[in-house]
Amino acid sequence: MKPLAGIRVIEMGQLIAGPFCGQLLADFGADVVKVEPPKTGDAMRQWGRTDEEGRTLWWPVIARGKRSITLDLRKSEAQDIVREIVANVDILIENFRVGRMEAWGLGYEALKAINPRLIMVRVTGFGQTGPYADRPGFASVCEAMGGMRYIAGYPDRPPVRAGISIGDTLAGQSGFQGALLALHHRDKTGEGQVVDASIYEAVLSVMESLITEYDRGGYIRERSGSFLPGIAPSNAYPTKDGNTVIIGANQDSLFKRLCQVMGQPELATDPRFASHQARGANQAEIDAIIGAWSVEHDAQEIVDRLSDAAVPAGLTYRAPDMLADPHFAARESITRVDDPELGPIAMQNVFPKLSATPGAVESTGPKLGEHTDEVLRDWLNYDDARIAALRSGGIV
Repeated sequence: MKPLAGIRVIEMGQLIAGPFCGQLLADFGADVVKVEPPKTGDAMRQWGRTDEEGRTLWWPVIARGKRSITLDLRKSEAQDIVREIVANVDILIENFRVGRMEAWGLGYEALKAINPRLIMVRVTGFGQTGPYADRPGFASVCEAMGGMRYIAGYPDRPPVRAGISIGDTLAGQSGFQGALLALHHRDKTGEGQVVDASIYEAVLSVMESLITEYDRGGYIRERSGSFLPGIAPSNAYPTKDGNTVIIGANQDSLFKRLCQVMGQPELATDPRFASHQARGANQAEIDAIIGAWSVEHDAQEIVDRLSDAAVPAGLTYRAPDMLADPHFAARESITRVDDPELGPIAMQNVFPKLSATPGAVESTGPKLGEHTDEVLRDWLNYDDARIAALRSGGIV
């Protein structure tokens, strides 16, 4: 049995941040019912790359394991249905602009009156409170304000972004963590609560000691490219076959073993490099020495030799490298899931791995409204006539 089996979730989010929280809950067994507008559905149905027939390849991943129902939330009848559903669920996820749920009469206080055990995960750019709460907050903006953008890239160029919507996924993961903590609290007290997960704070939370370094020493982290200042050697180094290899030997014992593999054991006792602080002060110099050695060898040879010597090293993987790697295969890091339209498709597997109650991907993203009738019957005991009336009225 999956760890969240029996937990009912209504997902009213859209795009990435809220739905990623729902994806994680579904991965571990929660029954996640996604609410979408009747005609257009979630915009994620159109985002990302498509196959030759124009079918999106992101939707099957972010909506995996979920059921889809359609509700026109602008209509009072649809809002009433949400209230009925809330009486029977454990978690509600939403990532609308602050105040939208309240405008529909679906704020937490109103829903708590229906179900005091309800946990409401609210994912927004800037949180539910504060002077910026009303601002729209996409990940790009919140990554910048959370500190990530400024330090990403090279010092002689403008900041760059990661090649993924990292702010959204961090916020979704924070919402997931908050939901689990709230479930634990509810198990002890019987009380639900709000999980307020903002994108900018999700980014801020992983910024290590950036704030403290400035507060106590006036130090502002700057862009440094492929290395972290003072952490050496730990960088991307050129290879003979035109690739790069990542080497992390920034502990004394690791550096000593690296020097042995390089055939330059004397470097480990050189005063410039003999300690962590010394290597940090002479970072450019030690990186140049390692680069001069690495460029004389092929990338895989370097990885193999360093791995045999217990020195962390690896290649810079792309998707085909991951699919071909025997370690990924042995740990089932990538799974293939049958999609009714696309056939078997590969995607990242459920993580983290649990030994007794592992999660699993049961299905890819559903068709729009695929489960509307099913959910209304199973959760609310609606009969066919009532569902037909809702459909003819454009409510579902």
